[in-house]
Amino acid sequence: MSEKPDLELFENPRCGREYTITIRCPEFTSVCPKTGQPDFGEITIEYCPDKHCIELKSLKLYMQSYRNEGVFYEKLTNDILDDLSGQCKPKWMTVTSKFTPRGGITTDIVSKYRAE
Repeated sequence: MSEKPDLELFENPRCGREYTITIRCPEFTSVCPKTGQPDFGEITIEYCPDKHCIELKSLKLYMQSYRNEGVFYEKLTNDILDDLSGQCKPKWMTVTSKFTPRGGITTDIVSKYRAE
C-alpha cells in the first residue's frame, strides 16, 4: 500500500471512565486485487479509549487512502485495526467491515484487539 496519512490523536477528556466510541465510515471504497473493480462497504470502528482518542478528519484521510488500493477485505480490516490500535492504544477496539454484494455474496469481517 502507498504511504498512509498520519493519524492525529487528542487527549481523552474522561481518562478514568470506560466508555465506547463508535465511528462509522459508510462510504468506504477500495479495489479488488483480482478484478481491479471497486469494492464498496462500510467500516465500523468501536473502541474504549485509554489516554487518547482518534481525531476524525485525520481518520477520514486515512480511510480515503484505501480508495485506489487493491486489497482483500480480510487484510484491509486487520490492517486498519493494527494501524488504529497501534497508534491510539485503546483498552479495546473492534473493526467491522461490511461489503456490498458482489456476485450475490456479501462479506463481513470482524477483527478485535484487547490491551494486555
